[in-house]
Amino acid sequence: MKEQFYFAEKSQLLTQAQLLAFEHAKSSLKIGIPKETTMQENRVALVPHSVINLTARGHEIVIESEAGLKSNYSDHEYSEAGAQIVHDKKSVFECDIILKVAPPTQEELEYFRPNQILISPLQLPTITSDYIQMLRQRRVTSLAMEYMQADDNSFPIVRTMSEIAGLAVIHTAAELLSDSKNGKGILLGGISGVPPAKVVILGAGVVAEYATRAALALGAEVRIFDDKIHRLIRIQNRIGRQLYTSAFNPVTILQQLMSADVVIGAMHSKTGRTPIIVTEEMVMKMKSGSVIIDVSVDQGGCIETSEVTSHEKPTRVVHGVVHYGVPNIASKVSRTASIGISNIITTFLQQAGDSGSIEKIIYDYKGLRNGIYTYKGCLTNEYLAQRFGIKYTNLDLLLTSGI
Repeated sequence: MKEQFYFAEKSQLLTQAQLLAFEHAKSSLKIGIPKETTMQENRVALVPHSVINLTARGHEIVIESEAGLKSNYSDHEYSEAGAQIVHDKKSVFECDIILKVAPPTQEELEYFRPNQILISPLQLPTITSDYIQMLRQRRVTSLAMEYMQADDNSFPIVRTMSEIAGLAVIHTAAELLSDSKNGKGILLGGISGVPPAKVVILGAGVVAEYATRAALALGAEVRIFDDKIHRLIRIQNRIGRQLYTSAFNPVTILQQLMSADVVIGAMHSKTGRTPIIVTEEMVMKMKSGSVIIDVSVDQGGCIETSEVTSHEKPTRVVHGVVHYGVPNIASKVSRTASIGISNIITTFLQQAGDSGSIEKIIYDYKGLRNGIYTYKGCLTNEYLAQRFGIKYTNLDLLLTSGI
């Protein structure tokens, strides 16, 4: 009898005999993955090689047809990996666990039923009271993937997406800068006898770190600004070389902007809108053909002239400066981003299956409890309770009470 092969990656094939050698889970999970319909969202929560790992442990994966198409994963690849392909979105939402890389739409919220588990981003700045109330009414347990903490207190999803955004933003800047139509028609790194482009980065977090690495690798000159000195020290230590860093100072920032070729807004707000660091008057004094990419545009942007654009029409020219305002930059390289998300979520689901239930792993791991904002209809996030005037219930009390 011939051994059947299951799809993994192009360079990796597992036989049925090998798959059966995996230890089966103590509890079988039924996981649904709907097709993302949110504008500019091209990622998918699980990729085929993760489906192989989960189905080998006895879990059931139901995925909506074409859910992985924008990340270049076909229905055939998912089917070969062991997933069940359905053409009806409602069938996906009959699963016990729903995985999404964007918050559910109003239509999708209608499909939820009591005791289901939603794992998706929360997107705190844009969430509404109606969204929370809908989850409460349907008694859904909601886990915000960007607030899931690892054992070292880091946020794996946020870090992975920030790494991708930092690298992608420099590649995008290089493309825009080399465009002779709206850009300056120059190389980011320069050549012998020709000075490199100057890149000004606002913020010193993970996005800034990886943008700095990519810019320096291409030979660009980098200037970094932040309002927290410890972040500037940290990024310099991680890069491992002397960098130009400065605290926020309007005079110094303006001086650097006037000679900058690329400006990257890499600020982040934990609760709401990012502060405006670069005013319109400052933008007016920048060189014609220079490029602004505001990674924080989905939180309002840290550059006053920034506005949200789309992948179809990503740029607009304001005061002679090219503005790139596409939110969710990681979605531009959707396959890489999908693999990054899938790797993290798969580990969590495997642990949940081995623990016996999602509730058990939530009880055992404090880092996961940090991401829970509704639990069986109760709002367990204190910030959201204060923001919307909804009753707050302590999650630890709910877990110990056995509700």
